[in-house]
Amino acid sequence: MSHPIMFDDKDPILAKVRKIALALPETIEKISHGRPTFSAPKMFAIYGGSQKNPDGPMIRYNHALLMKVDDSEREALQQDPRFFYPAYLGPYGWLGLDFDAAKVDWSEVAELIDASFRLQAPARLIKQLDS
Repeated sequence: MSHPIMFDDKDPILAKVRKIALALPETIEKISHGRPTFSAPKMFAIYGGSQKNPDGPMIRYNHALLMKVDDSEREALQQDPRFFYPAYLGPYGWLGLDFDAAKVDWSEVAELIDASFRLQAPARLIKQLDS
């Protein structure tokens, strides 16, 4: 059974995330579990996500970026109310950034996507990015 599509392809926030992510070497976009994902070849970013809610159903974030974060950055980012611990991927070092929580700083988003790419991509792609 396939997952329902959980994004609007005309979403302007998705368009900006797409532009940043697809500029990285050998990045491809595909739909996984109903959401756009960006991989090179390992997944490094997802548009949209959810968080477990101990009091009821999952909390859904339609305008969010899920990305892998370095262990040294995680604690500081989790202190920021824009960030959340995503369902399923949180235990693997991922965090979510809720775009609806505050004005979006696109240079920060680009840095977060770049950092996630560097954690997931093979060394040859990181070398290509740096050259």
